[in-house]
Amino acid sequence: MDIGSGGIPPDQREFDLLVAGDLNPDVVVLDADPTPVFGQVEKIVAGIRMTIGGSSAIMACGAARLGLRTAFCGVVGEDELGASMLASMAEHGVDVRACRVDSHIPTGATVVLTKGDDRAILTATGTIDRLTVDDIPVGLLATSRHLHVGSTALQPELRAGLPDLFALARALDVTTSFDTNWDPEERWDGTAALLATADICFPNLREAQLLTGLTDPVAAAQALADGALGPRDPDAGPLTVVVKLGRAGAIALRAGELARCASPQVQVVDATGAGDSFAAGFVAATVSGWPLEEALRLAVACGAASVRGLGGVDAQASIEEAAELLRTSGV
Repeated sequence: MDIGSGGIPPDQREFDLLVAGDLNPDVVVLDADPTPVFGQVEKIVAGIRMTIGGSSAIMACGAARLGLRTAFCGVVGEDELGASMLASMAEHGVDVRACRVDSHIPTGATVVLTKGDDRAILTATGTIDRLTVDDIPVGLLATSRHLHVGSTALQPELRAGLPDLFALARALDVTTSFDTNWDPEERWDGTAALLATADICFPNLREAQLLTGLTDPVAAAQALADGALGPRDPDAGPLTVVVKLGRAGAIALRAGELARCASPQVQVVDATGAGDSFAAGFVAATVSGWPLEEALRLAVACGAASVRGLGGVDAQASIEEAAELLRTSGV
């Protein structure tokens, strides 16, 4: 494809956001003590819900809820779970025409055992790690303003091609972001190459600490921005590092500017997907040209709002709801 001098002008693009990555059902089990008891014991719990799962998919739904024209590219199996997820994404206002259906591998699935602000996660990978950069249409990328990829730690085939895809996005005047999410092996392979090429990254505090060896969130963010894991691509601009701090809120660092925001205090029902709703808020504000501090405030509000319901998508906030939460909480 001839990308010319920057592709389609941003104000003429079809989508504000293209999200690529994991899509799977989350079966959320909620109880004060959701720990199963083996030995053929049946245990009654407070609630069980199947909903949209996957960091990328939850982020896409959050962005659509905030009013962004959002497209999604992922892989599901040719089964009831896959069909259900595609239908649910479409119901949440996300364009899923770029998704691929794999007839040989079942849709991945996750069981989340949650007791509010803490949870254990069991995942059958299935199609979750089947997406590659070749599945992402260049034409779709060219008509989007921003590209976000979630769960890079769980998608090695996709992760391997992302540095080149991020570079292509830059040539097309498409900004980029990624969230590694938790790496079960605690290795975060390939993250240095992503930090070298992306515009925004979204580690949580524990991930930032493990990546840098530093305990202080500001010091860890600064180290990531300064290329502690490897040199920055000389063609890329400054890296924005946004560190999620859970109940303590978040910090954001870009080109020496530091923003902090406390979190509104809400009743936590389920923290599943809170970081993804947070990322949706930050990206929505950023593509709209908001200052760093205001983008962080919207992100924190979106993350806090999402924990008030079961699963990652049902309690996601609109712009108006996020603003009201900030107003009433005094953040």
